[in-house]
Amino acid sequence: GAERLANLRQIVIMVDIADPIYGYGDWGGRSFMRIIRESAPSRDGFYMPGEFEFHEGCIMIFPERPDSWQYGGYAARRAFVQVAEAIGESEKVTVCASGAQYDNARAALPPHIRVVEMSSNDAWARDYGPTFVRNAAGEVRGIDWGFNAWGGLCDGLYFPWDKDNQMARKLCDLLDADVYDKRDFILEGGSIHVDGEGTCMVTESCLLSGGRNPGLTKQEIQEVLEEYLGVSKVLWLPCGIYNDETNEHIDNICAFVKPGEAVLAWTDDEEDVQYAMSRASLEYLEGALDAKGRRIKVHKLPLPKPVTVTEEECRGLDACWDRPSRVPGERLAASYVNFYIANGSIVMPGFGDPADAEAKEILQGLFPDRKVVQIYARDILIGGGNIHCITQQIPAGRHVNGTKRKEST
Repeated sequence: GAERLANLRQIVIMVDIADPIYGYGDWGGRSFMRIIRESAPSRDGFYMPGEFEFHEGCIMIFPERPDSWQYGGYAARRAFVQVAEAIGESEKVTVCASGAQYDNARAALPPHIRVVEMSSNDAWARDYGPTFVRNAAGEVRGIDWGFNAWGGLCDGLYFPWDKDNQMARKLCDLLDADVYDKRDFILEGGSIHVDGEGTCMVTESCLLSGGRNPGLTKQEIQEVLEEYLGVSKVLWLPCGIYNDETNEHIDNICAFVKPGEAVLAWTDDEEDVQYAMSRASLEYLEGALDAKGRRIKVHKLPLPKPVTVTEEECRGLDACWDRPSRVPGERLAASYVNFYIANGSIVMPGFGDPADAEAKEILQGLFPDRKVVQIYARDILIGGGNIHCITQQIPAGRHVNGTKRKEST
């Protein structure tokens, strides 16, 4: 009784002396995750690095949701495991799994891939994992954006999304990384792409959609991006990939491969609805300058022929509420741009299409120092995204790691 009371008093003391701005303080010479509520990354000297910069690791989530992953998710899990193994050759991979799936994930994944139990509503680490930012000293922090399943009650894809919305903060706690609380702003990681030198790309179709931040103007949204990503230039591409149910995330249409250079999903078929969408984005980029005043060199990355879902695949999906998750013949948003840049490799999707080889060759030419690994990804695509959507990089830097850290000013 006396010992428990003493411990309780110590906890009360710790909470009482915690930093009133940052939410958590140091206790006993150790540092903990602090929730930063009254500052922003750019004010503290932080910015989002480019994905092509060196990583400490990668976060993924083990799939199980029955209205996303057909026939119990077994085929999707095999594809996720292949992605994790490919990334794990050159950086540390952490896979989050529910309590029900922890043992399955641990059995399916090799020992060098870490598996942790963490609840989620689905498996899109890019969109509700933390966005990580870094300062000149190498300190890494996370951003906890608001998440509402790509549109909330306006045009979101499922309900509830409460477990997803908790993941960014939980992951920062796991990594001993301070986290900026920005849950009042709806943003998914797949809706932004940065070059690490002050430029961010987004699509108007997504960030200006009615289910994201309808109370904010385009200029106000841009100001949030500048303040939290540490950028000075936001490029607003008009649209993304046709029928992309995220309201056309940027990471499926266009991605930086280095500062000043990007790949753009492209089709030469003028009869395809995607042609006008890709053409509009190309024309915008050709007339734009990045934060350094450079013209962006655009590399066209061919699209596969339209990929549609089959009746058999639809039969393997649970209904979402009282509606079918997919309908036979529905066009899926297949794109080779949805790749992940790992430390030693490019992990990209394949679709069993003649364009697979051409797209792989183009990316190999753009990343000569990395091995391009192509993984058949139809079973991920049926869930609504692809390889970039199921991964979230942790930039290399200095976290707390159990040592007392210099307080921020």
